[in-house]
Amino acid sequence: MSSALMVPAKDPMGAAIRDYHINGKADTLVVRSSMFDDEEIPVAELFRSYDDMPELERCALSLAEGRILDVGAGSGCHSLALDAMGKECVAVDISPLSVEVMLDRGVDARLKDFYDESFSERFDTVLMLMNGTGIIGNLDNMERFFGRLKNLLAPGGSALVDSSDLRYLYEEEDGSLMIDLAGDYYGQLDYQMQYKDVVGEQFDWLYVDFDTLASYAEQNGFTAELVYEGDHYDYLARLIMNI
Repeated sequence: MSSALMVPAKDPMGAAIRDYHINGKADTLVVRSSMFDDEEIPVAELFRSYDDMPELERCALSLAEGRILDVGAGSGCHSLALDAMGKECVAVDISPLSVEVMLDRGVDARLKDFYDESFSERFDTVLMLMNGTGIIGNLDNMERFFGRLKNLLAPGGSALVDSSDLRYLYEEEDGSLMIDLAGDYYGQLDYQMQYKDVVGEQFDWLYVDFDTLASYAEQNGFTAELVYEGDHYDYLARLIMNI
């Protein structure tokens, strides 16, 4: 998994966000994977208001408290919603174009990598939405992920993270699962994005079921609470650092 900041020439999502911010519209943002067919991300949805957010996200925003870190903030829609609720929020993203847009929208945004050890401020809530477990990349990176949470969370703080259990993609009609147990974990994907002629680097992205996340949390000094379950294998978890 890459943990470096992006450059504008290889920042397709940032280019799409900037286009939409400037022009009120954008071309197609394509997501490719070696495991699935190409998908399109509706760029307008990245600018959704609080009222247009799914219930899981509204639940997370209501639970976020104290000084909040919005990780992978994109266009800043969650940070703006938190600001409207009177909550204090700092947004970070590795996309320079996205950070430019957030600053223009009035968000306290910084071009920072979650894994950058020099970023050592403390927060009461670390908010990671839109499959927040994605930046873990793969299960081998769990220890590093929880280590960063320990460095970023203030005493008594917690992280709010969402994900989905992709087992439904492998379910047969009789309920059995067509998963290669000898292979990699079924939620570990590779992605690559393209917007117009801007092609990003390939990156690892992790979808993780709650039980697996809870197990790794326990191994790394955290307790995982299931605080919301959606209708389509999606969920919101609170990760609390053990004293």
